[in-house]
Formats: sequence, structure tokens, C-alpha cells
Amino acid sequence: MRTRGGVLAAALAVGLVGTGIGVPAPASAASLPASASADTRVSAPLRLPSSGAGAAGTTQIVPGSVNRSSMHLRAAYSVGASLAWGSGRLWGQVAIAATNESASGIDRIELNTVMARLGGLRLGSTTVDGRTVTPTVSDQTISVPLGGVLPSGASVGVVVRFSATLRTTTTGSSWLFARANGIADLYRWIPWVSRATPFARPNYGDPFVTPSSPSVRVILHSDIPLRWATTGTRTALSADGLTAKFDAANVRDFVVTASRDATTRQATVNGTRVRVVSRSGFPSAAVLSAAVTALTRLEARLGPYPYSLLTVSESAGGYGMEGPMTVWIPPRVASSNLAYLVTHEIAHQWFFGLVGNDQAREPFADEAMTDMATRNALGMRRASQCSAARLDLPIYRYSSACYYEDIYIQGGNLIDDARRLMGSTAFWRAIRGYLAAHRLGLAHTRQLLDAIDAASPIDFASRWHSRFPSLY
Repeated sequence: MRTRGGVLAAALAVGLVGTGIGVPAPASAASLPASASADTRVSAPLRLPSSGAGAAGTTQIVPGSVNRSSMHLRAAYSVGASLAWGSGRLWGQVAIAATNESASGIDRIELNTVMARLGGLRLGSTTVDGRTVTPTVSDQTISVPLGGVLPSGASVGVVVRFSATLRTTTTGSSWLFARANGIADLYRWIPWVSRATPFARPNYGDPFVTPSSPSVRVILHSDIPLRWATTGTRTALSADGLTAKFDAANVRDFVVTASRDATTRQATVNGTRVRVVSRSGFPSAAVLSAAVTALTRLEARLGPYPYSLLTVSESAGGYGMEGPMTVWIPPRVASSNLAYLVTHEIAHQWFFGLVGNDQAREPFADEAMTDMATRNALGMRRASQCSAARLDLPIYRYSSACYYEDIYIQGGNLIDDARRLMGSTAFWRAIRGYLAAHRLGLAHTRQLLDAIDAASPIDFASRWHSRFPSLY
């Protein structure tokens, strides 16, 4: 970072079935009951695919309880959502096919969604292997009880139905889930495997941690034609332009912006299609130029961009923000800051996207490395405006005044100091090795620092002790 229900239901059903955008309907995928009230009718009667695990009447869950969840789940997501543009109401459901890849059994799955804090989240029926369960919502976490223990190596199918309302302001954190300035922003909206993480923080840090998913399919419907800019690629569009299907692989989130009148500029960099999606008045030409330069320079340092498409979209407001395969740039960014902001968010495609981390508890791992790569690519190193601070703290322990100066600037300079001492060739080779070793996984600050230390005869660990006292 820095960054009418029944009518819609019928329309979405027609959009999917009548236009070749249909989705296979396994026995375990249940549509919403026709008797659902207006308050709980959270999606059109979509029939979404699941893993094949948890078909009705079958389950790999065994009796018992362990009071344990885990992020070590291999989870695929199939999502259907319908947006009423005028009211900002969103109805949807997510079908999650998950395999427990942790060493022990679990008896609940914890899902993260900002809708619980920003969108007035209301849950419809939730099922586990076709059986209705009662989830609980605390802060930004939905806890889904499995009704028993899912052993290591076993699989389960979970369906969560939801509704929410986009905010109409971009103040505070509202810009993450809002419709304002002619644009709808949906960030971290899909209930996604995670762990309980506090949303409130004294700064603009990212209070998220999400493992990568091998497969995400999202069907989006609106009551008026919209221009969607999303993670993944569009694979189908209904004849009336109201329903679109998107597919993505190896992503940690599925980010969406939408507007009625966006246009697109695009270019190609080393086989990657780079596009800027924006409304009138946005400096799209300058943003595209900055994105092309950023991608070219970052690939020379970090290795190939991990996807075939990069979308830079104008957001409703707030801060610049990264998402898998996508970058948000708010309107009215100062021209003097545009190249930096675009480059920083694109650098997150490697640090957060390709190699993830707990962005709330270990912000150094992605933000310091991202900002160092950005400033190195642009020749923009500068000194911090705050006194030296620890770099091993969670976002909750940095002030708003010094969070950026501590983690981004001081952290980036510490990494850049190592590059200067060991030489750029050895340094960037070490970083590419780190990216390869932890590709699509979740890494820690210590693993990043160890990768740098191991690539040089200099004893960096002894130099870093005072900045990372909990690690050394």
C-alpha cells in the first residue's frame, strides 16, 4: 500500500445461463432458497463449482474438536456477485474448495473480509459440505465452524453467502470498499482464508495476511453496464454487457474497480500487457509511461513479472494500493509523485504478490523491500525524517507520523546499505533467489534478511541486531 434483490437475482441468472457464461453445477453447490428475505437474499441463484470434496451427503470431516484453524489450506474460490450501482448494494456468495495442508487437524476456517468492518456485512446461509452451519463474525474475520475435525490432507467445501453496502466516502479506510467519484472500489472483499487480524491501526498499514490461491473464478453482474478493472483476465461477457466472468491463478486477493465510463490505454513490456483503466481527467498517458518504465526497470532487478497482464486503474480515492495483477492510483496525484507511486505499487507485485508475508505483523518484509526496489529503480534515495526506530514491530505499534519514515524509508535504506556494501550484482542475485525460494508462499522478515546475509561475506546480522531485536 502507499495504498432490488429479486430483480438482480433474475437478471444474473439470465446473464449466466442464457449467454454462454454458465458455470458447471456440481451436486454440492446449492442455490439461494426462493424464500430468502430481502435482507438475507445475498446472491442470485448461482450454482458455483467446488472441489468435488464435500458433495452432498459426503464429508471427510471426522467427529471431535481441536480449537484450531490454519492458513495452510490449498483453497480455490468460485464467486458470484451482483452490484446495484445506484445504491451500492452488493450481493454474493463464495464457494471455497479447501484442502488442509497443515500438519494437524482443524475444526474451523477463518476468512478475512473488509466488508465486516466497512460494508455492514450480513451473512446469508453458510454451508460446510452441504450442511448448514452458524459462522461468527469478529472484527474483519468470519469464523466458519466445520462441525468436526478436518484431518491433515483432507478436503472440504464451504459456501458463504453475503451482502454488504459500499461506502460513499473515501475518508479513513473507507476507500477500500466504496463507491465515490464515479468509481467503485472493492479491496479484500471476497471472504478469503486468513487468520484473525485486527483491522484498526494507528496508521495506514495493511492489516491483512492471505495465502495464495491456485484458482479464482469470479462472475460479476451489475444492473447497468460497467467497465470492470480486476485481478485476473476476463474470459466471458454477456450480450447485454451486464455480466462478466474473470479467471485468475496464483493470487492472494481479487481486487475490483468499476465505473460507467472508463477508457483504456495499453502497451506491452516483455510480453506483458500493461493497461491503464481510468475516467476522463486522469493522467492516463503519464501513468502508462510510468508503468512501462517501472516494469522494465523492476524486471531487470527482480526477474520476470509473474503474470501476463498488469492493470493500473484509477481508484475512487485514498492511497495508492497494490493488488495481484493490479494497481490502484487515486485521482489528483501530484505529477511530481506519480512515477514514485506507480513504481512502488508495481514493485508490490513481487513483494506481497509473488512472495507474500503477514503485512500486519511484519510490514518490513514487503514495504521496506518494495520501497528500496522502487527508489533504486528511480534513483530517489533520501534520508528518513524520523529518528531511528525498531523495524521488527507490527503496524499497530507505529505512529501515523513515522510509520512511513520508519518502515519504508529507514527499512529501505537499511536494505540499500547492504546492497552498496555487497555490490549490486550479488545483492539482486540474492533477492531473486529469495523470490524463487518462497514463490507463492508466505515468508518472514528474517528469511529476507537471511537471504541477503548469506549472499555476502559481510556479517550483516551483527549490524542489524539493534534494528531487529526480536529476530537477532
